[in-house]
Amino acid sequence: MAGWMAWTWPTAGFFVFIFLSIATMGVLEWRHPGGAPRRGVLGLNTTRGDRLFLTLLGSAFILLAWIGLVGIPTLWAGVIVALGWGTFVFAKV
Repeated sequence: MAGWMAWTWPTAGFFVFIFLSIATMGVLEWRHPGGAPRRGVLGLNTTRGDRLFLTLLGSAFILLAWIGLVGIPTLWAGVIVALGWGTFVFAKV
């Protein structure tokens, strides 16, 4: 059914990860409503959902820049940088 798309296991895994991240945030919000905003390093008041959005958006830009500047063969190093970005956002922002 989706044969016209260039689905690979990494692509499918990426979308599954995004879906699970959003589902986890939904469950956290349901169990612990509010997610009180906090002021972080960037000077923004952010909630859990805001931090998830900043993490996903920033990771996309990091990985696109990595592919453009370094190339695909070393993409795992870019993934490590993106995971570091996500950790920074959730810990500090």
